[in-house]
Amino acid sequence: TPTRTERRIIKVRLLRRWGPARIAHLLRLVPSTVHRVLTRYGLARLTHLDRATGRVIRRYERDRPGELVHVDIKKLGNIPDGGGHKVHGRAQGGRNSSAHRDPARPRTRHGRPNLGYSYLHTAVDDHSRLAYSEIHADEKKETATGFWVRAHTFFAQAGITVERVLTDNGSCYRSRDWRDALAAAGITHKRTRPYRPQTNGKVERFNRTLLEEWAYARPYRSETERRAAFPQWLHTYNHHRGHTALKGQPPASRVPNLTGQYN
Repeated sequence: TPTRTERRIIKVRLLRRWGPARIAHLLRLVPSTVHRVLTRYGLARLTHLDRATGRVIRRYERDRPGELVHVDIKKLGNIPDGGGHKVHGRAQGGRNSSAHRDPARPRTRHGRPNLGYSYLHTAVDDHSRLAYSEIHADEKKETATGFWVRAHTFFAQAGITVERVLTDNGSCYRSRDWRDALAAAGITHKRTRPYRPQTNGKVERFNRTLLEEWAYARPYRSETERRAAFPQWLHTYNHHRGHTALKGQPPASRVPNLTGQYN
């Protein structure tokens, strides 16, 4: 039977869906104590919960490559020439941004120069985690559709027949261009439920890895330098980087005929 303290911890977790540190602060306990209680009673990690409902997210994996491909777009702020604050600190990084700002671009709502954005269009195979990704200047329907045509070719060359594609409800994925491109290839289009990014979790996880291991992995001195490092990083991800869900093996280990997106 849970003690009074354990019942209080469990109640806060179920009602507010907080982590051990916040629960400990509220109840004036030690975080490690809260963590032990949550573990003892089998309360799922917050990353395993749907924040809106509190239900445990069912993790799944398709049985074969191509059965489902996740597609998404990740937006990144561009790096000024000379490097941003990660290289020089906030003051000099801000001056570099100002020096290379396009006068035609407005400033952000915080008054900082707006250097524009890069949009990473990515497709990840559910079974193998094999990824195809391109960097573009926008997320328009023509760009997204052109990306998918090339991604589909990449998967086909790897011996993967794409059966279904899962996207969010972005306007480019609701366009006639996108619909026609999938229909022409006999591919079924599935959409995630609104406000449920976990449904497209494979590509969401890829995006987090991309940020940690490429986009913010080191202090780049320009956007050009960061983009130049992307092809090699993606090759490493597909061919050499071990994936925990694949028992430490890279995506290439589950692909019939992978020759590589990049050399």
